[in-house]
Amino acid sequence: MSALILALVAGAVVGLALGGLGGGGSVLAVPALIYLLGFTPAEATTASLVIVTVISLTALYARARAGNVRWKAGAAFAAAGILPAALAGAAAAHLPQAVLTLAFAAVASVAAFKMLRPSAPTGTGSGAVRPARAAGAGAGLGALTGLLGVGGGFLAVPALVTVLSFEMQAAVGTSLLVITANSLASLATRSGAAVSLDWAVIGPFIATAVLGAWDGKRLAAKVSGPRLQRVFAMVLLAVAAFMLVDAVV
Repeated sequence: MSALILALVAGAVVGLALGGLGGGGSVLAVPALIYLLGFTPAEATTASLVIVTVISLTALYARARAGNVRWKAGAAFAAAGILPAALAGAAAAHLPQAVLTLAFAAVASVAAFKMLRPSAPTGTGSGAVRPARAAGAGAGLGALTGLLGVGGGFLAVPALVTVLSFEMQAAVGTSLLVITANSLASLATRSGAAVSLDWAVIGPFIATAVLGAWDGKRLAAKVSGPRLQRVFAMVLLAVAAFMLVDAVV
Protein backbone atom coordinates (compact mmCIF):
# COMPACT_ATOMS: atom_id res chain seq x y z
CA MET A 1 0.00 0.00 0.00
CA SER A 2 1.43 3.40 -0.97
CA ALA A 3 2.45 5.97 1.61
CA LEU A 4 -0.25 8.35 0.36
CA ILE A 5 -3.06 5.84 0.96
CA LEU A 6 -1.66 4.93 4.38
CA ALA A 7 -1.46 8.62 5.28
CA LEU A 8 -5.07 9.17 4.22
CA VAL A 9 -6.30 6.17 6.22
CA ALA A 10 -4.24 7.00 9.32
CA GLY A 11 -5.36 10.63 9.25
CA ALA A 12 -8.99 9.60 8.99
CA VAL A 13 -8.68 7.29 12.02
CA VAL A 14 -6.98 9.98 14.11
CA GLY A 15 -9.64 12.50 13.09
CA LEU A 16 -12.48 10.12 13.93
CA ALA A 17 -11.00 9.53 17.39
CA LEU A 18 -10.57 13.26 18.00
CA GLY A 19 -14.05 14.11 16.82
CA GLY A 20 -15.73 11.24 18.63
CA LEU A 21 -13.91 11.57 21.95
CA GLY A 22 -13.12 15.30 22.06
CA GLY A 23 -9.45 14.56 22.81
CA GLY A 24 -6.84 11.83 22.95
CA GLY A 25 -6.97 10.94 19.28
CA SER A 26 -3.64 12.61 18.54
CA VAL A 27 -1.94 9.93 20.66
CA LEU A 28 -2.42 7.63 17.66
CA ALA A 29 -0.64 9.99 15.27
CA VAL A 30 2.90 9.22 16.45
CA PRO A 31 2.70 5.40 16.25
CA ALA A 32 0.92 5.68 12.87
CA LEU A 33 3.72 7.86 11.53
CA ILE A 34 6.40 5.50 12.87
CA TYR A 35 5.00 2.06 12.06
CA LEU A 36 2.84 2.74 9.01
CA LEU A 37 4.72 5.56 7.31
CA GLY A 38 8.34 4.83 8.27
CA PHE A 39 9.13 8.01 10.25
CA THR A 40 11.78 7.91 12.97
CA PRO A 41 10.52 8.76 16.49
CA ALA A 42 12.10 12.24 16.25
CA GLU A 43 10.50 12.87 12.86
CA ALA A 44 7.17 11.46 14.02
CA THR A 45 6.95 13.65 17.12
CA THR A 46 7.76 16.76 15.08
CA ALA A 47 5.26 15.85 12.36
CA SER A 48 2.67 15.08 15.03
CA LEU A 49 3.10 18.59 16.44
CA VAL A 50 2.28 20.04 13.02
CA ILE A 51 -0.78 17.81 12.76
CA VAL A 52 -1.93 18.60 16.31
CA THR A 53 -1.49 22.35 15.72
CA VAL A 54 -3.60 22.42 12.57
CA ILE A 55 -6.37 20.23 14.00
CA SER A 56 -6.42 22.17 17.28
CA LEU A 57 -6.64 25.52 15.47
CA THR A 58 -9.53 24.23 13.36
CA ALA A 59 -11.39 22.96 16.42
CA LEU A 60 -10.51 26.10 18.42
CA TYR A 61 -12.18 28.30 15.80
CA ALA A 62 -15.39 26.29 16.05
CA ARG A 63 -15.35 26.29 19.87
CA ALA A 64 -14.61 30.03 20.00
CA ARG A 65 -17.59 30.79 17.78
CA ALA A 66 -19.74 28.82 20.22
CA GLY A 67 -18.36 30.86 23.13
CA ASN A 68 -16.67 27.89 24.81
CA VAL A 69 -13.17 29.35 25.17
CA ARG A 70 -11.98 31.17 28.31
CA TRP A 71 -9.28 33.28 26.69
CA LYS A 72 -7.79 35.01 29.76
CA ALA A 73 -7.52 31.96 32.02
CA GLY A 74 -6.51 29.76 29.08
CA ALA A 75 -3.72 32.14 28.10
CA ALA A 76 -2.39 32.14 31.67
CA PHE A 77 -2.48 28.33 31.78
CA ALA A 78 -0.78 28.10 28.40
CA ALA A 79 1.89 30.64 29.37
CA ALA A 80 3.13 28.29 32.10
CA GLY A 81 3.68 25.56 29.53
CA ILE A 82 5.35 27.52 26.72
CA LEU A 83 8.91 27.43 28.11
CA PRO A 84 8.73 23.74 29.17
CA ALA A 85 7.30 22.90 25.74
CA ALA A 86 10.13 24.73 24.00
CA LEU A 87 12.84 23.16 26.18
CA ALA A 88 11.36 19.66 25.86
CA GLY A 89 11.04 20.10 22.11
CA ALA A 90 14.73 21.02 21.85
CA ALA A 91 15.73 18.08 24.07
CA ALA A 92 13.67 15.56 22.10
CA ALA A 93 15.93 15.91 19.06
CA HIS A 94 18.91 14.71 21.11
CA LEU A 95 17.31 11.77 22.93
CA PRO A 96 17.82 8.15 21.77
CA GLN A 97 14.94 6.81 19.70
CA ALA A 98 14.33 3.98 22.16
CA VAL A 99 13.86 6.48 25.00
CA LEU A 100 11.28 8.45 23.02
CA THR A 101 9.46 5.24 22.13
CA LEU A 102 9.38 4.03 25.74
CA ALA A 103 8.21 7.43 27.01
CA PHE A 104 5.48 7.59 24.42
CA ALA A 105 4.30 4.06 25.19
CA ALA A 106 4.08 4.97 28.89
CA VAL A 107 2.00 8.08 28.16
CA ALA A 108 -0.26 6.13 25.80
CA SER A 109 -0.83 3.54 28.54
CA VAL A 110 -1.75 6.24 31.06
CA ALA A 111 -4.18 7.77 28.57
CA ALA A 112 -5.79 4.38 27.94
CA PHE A 113 -6.25 3.60 31.63
CA LYS A 114 -7.74 7.04 32.24
CA MET A 115 -10.28 6.32 29.51
CA LEU A 116 -11.09 2.89 30.93
CA ARG A 117 -11.58 4.36 34.41
CA PRO A 118 -12.69 7.97 33.85
CA SER A 119 -12.90 10.14 36.94
CA ALA A 120 -15.56 12.39 35.38
CA PRO A 121 -14.85 15.50 37.49
CA THR A 122 -17.40 18.29 37.44
CA GLY A 123 -16.49 21.95 37.39
CA THR A 124 -18.30 24.78 39.07
CA GLY A 125 -17.88 27.06 36.09
CA SER A 126 -16.39 29.85 38.21
CA GLY A 127 -13.06 29.73 36.39
CA ALA A 128 -11.22 30.87 39.56
CA VAL A 129 -7.48 30.48 39.01
CA ARG A 130 -5.37 28.69 41.63
CA PRO A 131 -1.95 30.06 40.58
CA ALA A 132 0.45 27.44 41.94
CA ARG A 133 -1.55 24.40 40.82
CA ALA A 134 -2.41 25.99 37.49
CA ALA A 135 1.25 26.82 36.81
CA GLY A 136 2.36 23.29 37.71
CA ALA A 137 -0.30 21.64 35.57
CA GLY A 138 0.39 23.99 32.66
CA ALA A 139 4.14 23.39 32.83
CA GLY A 140 3.70 19.62 32.95
CA LEU A 141 1.36 19.61 29.98
CA GLY A 142 3.73 21.84 28.01
CA ALA A 143 6.67 19.51 28.65
CA LEU A 144 4.62 16.51 27.56
CA THR A 145 3.52 18.21 24.34
CA GLY A 146 7.03 19.39 23.52
CA LEU A 147 8.75 16.07 24.20
CA LEU A 148 6.33 13.59 22.64
CA GLY A 149 4.35 15.60 20.12
CA VAL A 150 0.95 14.80 21.64
CA GLY A 151 -1.78 17.34 22.21
CA GLY A 152 -2.46 16.13 25.72
CA GLY A 153 -6.18 16.81 25.62
CA PHE A 154 -6.73 13.74 27.79
CA LEU A 155 -4.75 15.55 30.52
CA ALA A 156 -5.58 19.19 29.75
CA VAL A 157 -9.36 18.84 30.05
CA PRO A 158 -9.34 17.22 33.53
CA ALA A 159 -6.72 19.75 34.68
CA LEU A 160 -8.85 22.71 33.59
CA VAL A 161 -11.92 21.19 35.25
CA THR A 162 -10.27 20.37 38.58
CA VAL A 163 -7.67 23.16 38.88
CA LEU A 164 -9.59 26.05 37.32
CA SER A 165 -13.12 24.81 38.10
CA PHE A 166 -14.26 25.03 34.46
CA GLU A 167 -17.44 23.38 33.28
CA MET A 168 -16.76 20.64 30.72
CA GLN A 169 -17.61 22.58 27.53
CA ALA A 170 -15.35 25.48 28.53
CA ALA A 171 -12.57 23.04 29.52
CA VAL A 172 -12.65 21.28 26.15
CA GLY A 173 -12.65 24.58 24.25
CA THR A 174 -9.93 26.20 26.35
CA SER A 175 -7.75 23.08 26.21
CA LEU A 176 -7.48 23.62 22.45
CA LEU A 177 -5.99 27.07 23.07
CA VAL A 178 -3.45 25.57 25.50
CA ILE A 179 -2.54 22.72 23.13
CA THR A 180 -2.09 25.09 20.19
CA ALA A 181 0.22 27.40 22.17
CA ASN A 182 2.35 24.50 23.47
CA SER A 183 2.61 22.89 20.03
CA LEU A 184 3.71 26.14 18.39
CA ALA A 185 6.32 26.74 21.12
CA SER A 186 7.77 23.28 20.64
CA LEU A 187 7.78 23.59 16.85
CA ALA A 188 9.67 26.87 17.12
CA THR A 189 12.56 25.17 18.91
CA ARG A 190 12.52 22.15 16.62
CA SER A 191 12.67 24.24 13.44
CA GLY A 192 16.47 24.40 13.63
CA ALA A 193 16.91 20.69 14.33
CA ALA A 194 18.03 18.31 11.60
CA VAL A 195 14.59 16.74 11.20
CA SER A 196 13.14 16.65 7.69
CA LEU A 197 9.40 16.49 7.20
CA ASP A 198 7.73 14.70 4.30
CA TRP A 199 4.95 17.14 3.43
CA ALA A 200 3.65 14.81 0.71
CA VAL A 201 2.63 12.51 3.57
CA ILE A 202 1.82 15.06 6.30
CA GLY A 203 -0.46 17.16 4.09
CA PRO A 204 -2.92 14.35 3.23
CA PHE A 205 -2.73 13.10 6.83
CA ILE A 206 -3.86 16.52 8.11
CA ALA A 207 -6.59 16.87 5.48
CA THR A 208 -8.26 13.55 6.28
CA ALA A 209 -7.81 14.10 10.03
CA VAL A 210 -9.74 17.39 9.83
CA LEU A 211 -12.48 15.77 7.74
CA GLY A 212 -12.53 12.71 9.99
CA ALA A 213 -13.04 14.90 13.06
CA TRP A 214 -16.37 16.10 11.66
CA ASP A 215 -17.46 12.51 11.01
CA GLY A 216 -16.34 11.65 14.53
CA LYS A 217 -18.73 14.23 15.94
CA ARG A 218 -21.60 12.61 14.07
CA LEU A 219 -20.46 9.17 15.26
CA ALA A 220 -20.44 10.39 18.86
CA ALA A 221 -24.08 11.40 18.50
CA LYS A 222 -25.03 7.82 17.58
CA VAL A 223 -22.78 5.76 19.86
CA SER A 224 -22.50 6.19 23.62
CA GLY A 225 -19.42 8.04 24.87
CA PRO A 226 -18.33 5.32 27.32
CA ARG A 227 -18.46 2.67 24.60
CA LEU A 228 -16.32 4.79 22.25
CA GLN A 229 -13.85 5.40 25.06
CA ARG A 230 -13.53 1.69 25.86
CA VAL A 231 -12.89 0.75 22.23
CA PHE A 232 -10.33 3.51 21.78
CA ALA A 233 -8.63 2.67 25.09
CA MET A 234 -8.18 -0.97 24.08
CA VAL A 235 -6.67 0.06 20.74
CA LEU A 236 -4.35 2.46 22.56
CA LEU A 237 -3.24 -0.23 25.01
CA ALA A 238 -2.44 -2.57 22.13
CA VAL A 239 -0.39 0.15 20.43
CA ALA A 240 1.45 0.94 23.68
CA ALA A 241 2.28 -2.75 24.23
CA PHE A 242 3.61 -3.06 20.69
CA MET A 243 5.79 0.04 21.14
CA LEU A 244 7.16 -1.25 24.46
CA VAL A 245 8.15 -4.57 22.88
CA ASP A 246 9.67 -2.78 19.89
CA ALA A 247 11.76 -0.48 22.11
CA VAL A 248 13.01 -3.32 24.32
CA VAL A 249 13.75 -5.78 21.54
